[in-house]
Amino acid sequence: MTTNTGTSSSETPKSKLKPGTYYLPELPYGLKDLEPYISEQQLTLHYQKHHQAYVNAANSLLERLSRARQDDSEIDLKAATKELSFNVGGVQLHNLFWQNMAPAGQGGGGEPSGSLADAIKDDFGSFARFKKEFTQVANSCEGSGWAALTYCIQTNRLMLMQIEKHNVNFPPGCQSAILVLDLWEHAYYLDYKNERPRFVDAFWNIINWNIVKQRFSYL
Repeated sequence: MTTNTGTSSSETPKSKLKPGTYYLPELPYGLKDLEPYISEQQLTLHYQKHHQAYVNAANSLLERLSRARQDDSEIDLKAATKELSFNVGGVQLHNLFWQNMAPAGQGGGGEPSGSLADAIKDDFGSFARFKKEFTQVANSCEGSGWAALTYCIQTNRLMLMQIEKHNVNFPPGCQSAILVLDLWEHAYYLDYKNERPRFVDAFWNIINWNIVKQRFSYL
């Protein structure tokens, strides 16, 4: 596994960012390391262009809101807060997405173990059943969105969710998403064209179950 050396011309180094702003995190693997399941070209475009765009938009909105408050001026809060929700959702879900993948055979693929495996068996009946349901949730997501394995703090249950765009259909009670899959076409189109099921099948080879289990243990 190699270190990520990809940079974007629009990326601002974390050390130069103002406090309280979003930034593009470094990937935990190199841009080629998820091949053949996600190509270098696909990952580069997704990470450096699309994720960076959400970071830039979120920071721009925060700056606009801050300036309006400092000047005590009017701003279209309905539009601004709706955009902020969308772009912050895009930032945070992508942060989770990159981390819950790893190169195949080097932390990626296989099945979960320990307490997470036990919870999946309790709530879904078996890992095979969970995999079948997650795959169906991902393949049936309409338009642009995400498939997510979440944990409900009220019922202490694992639940599957479809998240529309980046911020719709995600109930507050499901406080933590521990595994997410990006189903926007920009996540897979260069590699799989419009064949989303092939991308979803490929994803199982690069899931970093150690990270997912770690997230679950923090709940």
